[in-house]
Parts: sequence; C-alpha cells; structure tokens
Amino acid sequence: MTTRKLVVVSAGLSRPSSTRLLADRLAAATTEQFRAAEVDVHVVEVRDLAAGIANHLVTGFPGPALREALDTVMGADGLIAVTPVFTASYSGLFKSFFDLIDPTALAGKPVLVAATGGTARHSLVLEHALRPLFAYLRAVVVPTAVYAASEDWGSDGDPHTEHLPGRIARAGQELAALMAGRPAAVTAQDAYEDMAPFAQQLADLRVD
Repeated sequence: MTTRKLVVVSAGLSRPSSTRLLADRLAAATTEQFRAAEVDVHVVEVRDLAAGIANHLVTGFPGPALREALDTVMGADGLIAVTPVFTASYSGLFKSFFDLIDPTALAGKPVLVAATGGTARHSLVLEHALRPLFAYLRAVVVPTAVYAASEDWGSDGDPHTEHLPGRIARAGQELAALMAGRPAAVTAQDAYEDMAPFAQQLADLRVD
C-alpha cells in the first residue's frame, strides 16, 4: 500500500491560533478520504522558523530545522498552506518561507490554500494573492479555497450560503482526489534504493 505524505504549512503567529485550527480541520477533512495507513500528516509551523528564515534570507544558508522543513514541503504528495491576513494579503513570514522553496519543487503538486482574518471583507486574498503565488510556483491549486473570518467560527452563518464546515469538507475532498491520482513523491533515499549497483550498471554497458 502506498502511503501519501500530506504536509500542512501554518503561518499563525499566536499559540493557539485560528490559522492552525483551520489548518488542522483541513488536514482532517483530507485524511478522512483515505484509510488510516494511507496518509502521513506533517505540520510545519512557520512561527517556529522565523529566526531561521530571516537568517537564510541574509546569508543564503538554512539552518538544520529550516532545511528539514523545506525538504518536508518539497517532498509532499499534497500541501495545505494557511496564512493569516495582514494588510489585505498573506503574512510576510508566510511569503518569506515560500520564497525559499525551489521555484520548480512544487510543479504539479496539489495544493489547498486557505486564510484566516478578522472580517469577511478580506476573503478575496485567496484569489488575488494566494492562488497567483502557487500558480507562479506551478502547483495545482484545488478549486475550493477556504477563508475563515472571526464570525465563521462556531456559527453556521447565513443559511443561504455554504458555511465553513461545508467549505472545509469540499476542499479536503478535492485535495484528496488529486493526491490519490498522482504518483507518490520520490525522496532522494528512495531514488538511491531503486538504483542498480554500480558494478551491475557497468556490466549492463558491456558490449559482446
């Protein structure tokens, strides 16, 4: 059985944070579409990497924790990226983290984008900021992006519109479908394990 790797990037600054809460709910909605042994969830808290990100931006060298986080994201089969809204866009810390990702590493990778904010007026950040960012990185962004305003928590909201739990469930289903339809990511270790021994390669090259 192939195990899929789901990576959640949460850029919330407080602890606990509504950003992490939304990230966890999206991850749960995605994993519900798989059997228990089919998906591993890894969470990257960008807040914990703030100093390492700043240092990397000025020196060009990532520390061990940041390097591990970047490798985790680049090796994902599916990605959930959640940011708080600051000044009508994603947070600077969120953007700085993805600035350090190799521009080709997310090509073709399924991504679910989401954001949290104090008012529903900022919900367009999903379309004018987050979706273009991951389109530039050539990721495959699922159709349903999820925005959670303060009033969305603990309320079904307007009965004539889809409330937050429904959007979360639909987005999770879309991400899971894309993850299930693509080959599992190959790590560097997997690539070496699949490689024939050097002596065998030489033997295969011999001409009688």
